[in-house]
Amino acid sequence: MLNCGIVGLTLSGKSTVFNVITRAGAEVKPYAGGKTDPNRAVVSVPDARFDKLVEIYQPKKITPAPVEFVDLAGLSRDASKGAGLGNSFLSFVAESEALIHVVRCFDNPDVPHPEDTVDPLRDWNIVETELILRDLSVIENRLKKLHDKKKPSPEEQAENTLLERCRDHLFEELPLREMTFSPDETRVIRGFTFLTLKPELVVLNLDETQADASLLPWLAGMEKLASNRGLGLVRLFGRMEMEIADLAPDEQAEFLSELGISEPGRERLIREAYSLLGLIYFFTVGKEEVKAWTIREKNTAVEAAGAIHSDLARGFIRAQVVHYVDFEGNGFSNAKCREKGLLRLEGKEYLVKDGDIIEIRFNV
Repeated sequence: MLNCGIVGLTLSGKSTVFNVITRAGAEVKPYAGGKTDPNRAVVSVPDARFDKLVEIYQPKKITPAPVEFVDLAGLSRDASKGAGLGNSFLSFVAESEALIHVVRCFDNPDVPHPEDTVDPLRDWNIVETELILRDLSVIENRLKKLHDKKKPSPEEQAENTLLERCRDHLFEELPLREMTFSPDETRVIRGFTFLTLKPELVVLNLDETQADASLLPWLAGMEKLASNRGLGLVRLFGRMEMEIADLAPDEQAEFLSELGISEPGRERLIREAYSLLGLIYFFTVGKEEVKAWTIREKNTAVEAAGAIHSDLARGFIRAQVVHYVDFEGNGFSNAKCREKGLLRLEGKEYLVKDGDIIEIRFNV
């Protein structure tokens, strides 16, 4: 299963954020004694559409879309040089498909900041720099091996040119995700598991005193950074949301409303993390089961059929499709959708959209 690795400086509140997301009850304290094994948990993606379909069909079984989160050990300045957990940490980051970068925004005298002061922009840059330095190290090691070859092949020469371009980009203190690669180049660099190539979502970890955005002098800078770099940005009241997790939903809503928060940060964070992985889901519905099936963006109808079962892809004939928005807009009636041409048959090359409700017609 694809996963999102939660990264950040030590004492940034990563484990708290992990607990808010997963409600897994992971111990909230600094990693100690050389511990590097990350906490892991799979959670369901919250979706009002899925909940409504369950309400309509009253199925015997429900299966929402899952996504895995991994709480990694805190990063230290100079981790790329072996400081803190160093390479152990960076190897775990390499195994994640996307990064949830937790940035500490709260001040707590009982939890001293490792850099002595709270400065979200500085902290983001520290982590980003360490990831860049790790990628540069990987490139330099590979380039040395290529340069040592007396007669490099044409493929190796092309790889050398590509890596030199990546190296020059990193020298500008820019992540590789901001570069453009051809399909062939993408295949070459995929094996290097570059950390700065991974998509990233920034989570601003706040406390309950920071609900008023106008009182956060650093917020505009972080919003500008996220906009310029094409990064998602989520504000989360980590400690507070973890503490109210055991309350009834209506009590949680009332508590958050008092702070002017319309939606738990947890729900938005999970949805954005799922999207960050380049994933969407379609629904299959019925009295037996309502299920959200995970596929990649731009997957075709036959690939969606294969996600359900290989036999459906092999014997694919047509996909009966209606989008949730159209289904809802017509009173959740297939008959009305069919009358308006919104419930239709699609062929193998149809590009599935997030929220499609699909029934596969097949013959094997």
